[in-house]
Amino acid sequence: MEKTVRFTKMHGAGNDYIYVDTAKYPIADPSAASIKWSDRHKGVGSDGLVLIDRSKVAEADFSMRIFNADGSEAMMCGNASRCIGKYLYERGLTDKTEIRLLTLSGVKVLKLHINSINKVESVTVDMLAPSLENYKQMVAPSADHIAQLTVDGRLFEGTFVSMGNPHFVIFTKEAETIDIAKWGAALECHPAFPERCNIEFAHQTDDHTLRTRVWERGSGITMACGTGACATAVAAAVTHRGGRHWTIVMDGGNLDILWDEHTNHVMMTGPAAFVCDGEIVLDE
Repeated sequence: MEKTVRFTKMHGAGNDYIYVDTAKYPIADPSAASIKWSDRHKGVGSDGLVLIDRSKVAEADFSMRIFNADGSEAMMCGNASRCIGKYLYERGLTDKTEIRLLTLSGVKVLKLHINSINKVESVTVDMLAPSLENYKQMVAPSADHIAQLTVDGRLFEGTFVSMGNPHFVIFTKEAETIDIAKWGAALECHPAFPERCNIEFAHQTDDHTLRTRVWERGSGITMACGTGACATAVAAAVTHRGGRHWTIVMDGGNLDILWDEHTNHVMMTGPAAFVCDGEIVLDE
C-alpha cells in the first residue's frame, strides 16, 4: 500500500530543510526519513527534516522537531524556526504575527515582519539566553572563555557557547580558506564534546561584522546556521572583539544578531524563503 506525504522545501540564508506538517502527515520514523530524503543525489536534498505540529502544551502555539541529514535529532535550529514562522503564516495555519514555538531547547518566540503584500519579509527569533558553561556539552576547562583543543596534531583556540545546542567558535584569519570538511569533522567529535559539537570558523571584518563559516553537527558544511550565528556573536562579545550587535556574514546570506544586555537574550533576525512543494510516495 502506498502512502503520499506532502512536503515543502524552504531555506533560511541557504540552510535548507524539508518541512512536513505532521498533523496531516505523521512520520513514523523521522530519523530514517531524514537520512533518505536529505540525500542530495537520491533524495529531495536538504540539511535535514523538520516536523511541524500543534503544540501539546499551553505555553506554545506550535512545535518543531528537527532531524539532521545523518538522522540525529537536533535541539534547535534558528534558520528553521524562521522558516516555520513564514510557513505557518503564509499557508494560513495562523494569523498571529507573534508565534510561540516549542523546541527541545525551550519555547522560542517568533516575531514576523510582514510587508505591504502580506508576506513574511523576515523573522526575529528570541533565542533565549546563551550559556558559556555546560559540562554535559563541553568538559574541557577554559580561561577567559578561551579553550584550547588539539586534533590531528593541530591546536585550535575557541570559545564554547551553548544556544541550547553546543557550539565552538574559532576566530581565525583562515576562515575563508581553512579546510572545514577536515577540521570541522575532527573537532565535532573531539572528546571535549560528549554530545558532539557545531564548529564555527569566524573572522572579524570590522567593528560590527563577522564572516562565519559553519560545520554543523550531523549535517556537515552548511550555508548558514542560525544558532551558530548567535554563538559567534556571543563569542565575539565575551572575547572583547566588539559590542553586542553584529552582522554575521555566512555563505548563504546575512543574519542580524543582537545580544540584549537587559534580558540577556539573543535576538536573531533574518530571511526565510520557499523553494518548492512536492510529494513523497512511501511504500508500506
